[in-house]
Amino acid sequence: MWSFSVDAYYGPVLHHPRLKFVFGSSAVQALDLVDRQSITLISSPSGRRVYQVLGSSGKTYTCLASCHYCSCPAFAFSVLWKSDSLLCKHLLAVYLSQVTSTCQQLSVSDKQLTDILLTEKTHEA
Repeated sequence: MWSFSVDAYYGPVLHHPRLKFVFGSSAVQALDLVDRQSITLISSPSGRRVYQVLGSSGKTYTCLASCHYCSCPAFAFSVLWKSDSLLCKHLLAVYLSQVTSTCQQLSVSDKQLTDILLTEKTHEA
């Protein structure tokens, strides 16, 4: 299987010093997720869209780019509770994959998308 390196392909755009300055180590971790093609856009006929990101730990997190949300613990702690980060590496990876058009695409029915979201909520509880 052929693999490309985000560093080589998108380097000038994604490694701009401002990206690292604003997001710190999360920028490098997010670029790694993009490089590993860990982001999947799941869309339904009604127009609903969610992203699932396979994290470095092997756990899948659900991201809602439209409302700036990720289901990971780092987002809850660092972004929402402590307010010391703008976003987590998963959400940054989603935004970077949108810019670079590198996310995988999956079309599902509205019911399937609802089931995906309910399953995620059940695992959080």
